[in-house]
Amino acid sequence: MKQPRLCILSALTFVACLSPAFAADEAVSPTKASAFAPTVPNNAPPPKNAPAGMVWIPGGEFSMGCKLPSEGVCTMATMNAVNDAQPIHRVYVDGFWMDKTDVTNEEFAKFVEATGYVTIAERTPTKEEYPTAPPENLVAGSPVFTPPTKPVPLDDYMQWWRYVPGANWRHPTGPGSDLKGKENYPVVQVAYLDAVAYAKWAGKRLPTEAEWEFAARGGLSGKTYAWGDELRPGGKWMANIYQGQFPVKDTGEDGYAGIAPAAQYPPNGYGLYDMAGNVWQWCSDWYRPDYYAQLQAAGVVVARNPKGPDSSYDPGDDQPQRIQRGGSFLCTDQYCTRYMMGTRGKGDIDTGDNNVGFRCVVGPSN
Repeated sequence: MKQPRLCILSALTFVACLSPAFAADEAVSPTKASAFAPTVPNNAPPPKNAPAGMVWIPGGEFSMGCKLPSEGVCTMATMNAVNDAQPIHRVYVDGFWMDKTDVTNEEFAKFVEATGYVTIAERTPTKEEYPTAPPENLVAGSPVFTPPTKPVPLDDYMQWWRYVPGANWRHPTGPGSDLKGKENYPVVQVAYLDAVAYAKWAGKRLPTEAEWEFAARGGLSGKTYAWGDELRPGGKWMANIYQGQFPVKDTGEDGYAGIAPAAQYPPNGYGLYDMAGNVWQWCSDWYRPDYYAQLQAAGVVVARNPKGPDSSYDPGDDQPQRIQRGGSFLCTDQYCTRYMMGTRGKGDIDTGDNNVGFRCVVGPSN
């Protein structure tokens, strides 16, 4: 599997390449999962002088990973989503501050105005970077979800993703789009390297995968979702995901067809919004599908503040990938159920698209 930006630029036509933010869940042989044990949060009071827009996550010991839900319809997409999230294992993280919401367009604009930063999607690719790409393909842009007009096979992701010249954080779906009235929407079309640059400017960093999952669980242990085990408790939608026939039409039954503004659904137990659905969130760890199994094989009883593997590995992609968490407005049980707690996504470090954003943390390792 090639890196999306690389294969897009090298192809004869602009197409989006397979990636977990784009594509059907791929099976990885699962390791037998252990049971969830209670979360044991730290009892120390939070530090004073809370950073603006952030909440304190106490840290502590918890069970990390995912198992198949015991109730409800278990689709192939759900089964595949947990394959690289096993075995369930114990992890300890120190306390840290975390942004209540994903970084918004307004916040990212302040960063760009202060620094003059140019995101990867805004940069014109060079022949040196992509020697096999036809010259006419070397134009700045990014992948954009584009619904087909009729049902298509769900193993043909090129039917609904296309490379759009001029698509970037200012123009999320292409030159005809803008951010007017969307100041409070999550910024998208940001690659991992863009998110790191913002975090450094803000005096923050991206969360580790373990920190992200501890925070997303909100003190709960082993629940299917950030709020419990029912997708719609009392018939109420708790996150912005996809309804309708994927990828033809999102009916917007949850209140939004496509991306939603930040904080439109109830927060989790730690006061964090949108830890499931809406946009994927970058984490700092390299991706390996077998990382949890490696910890178990090494005899690690409780992993303390794990930062992930030393390098990226994916049997289907030879490009470096970092973890993404939380799923997006495109997640559906027909295709991708990674809005479930403990499930994992991944993305090539120099590629963004219009359903990937991020949030930051401040903690011991800043």
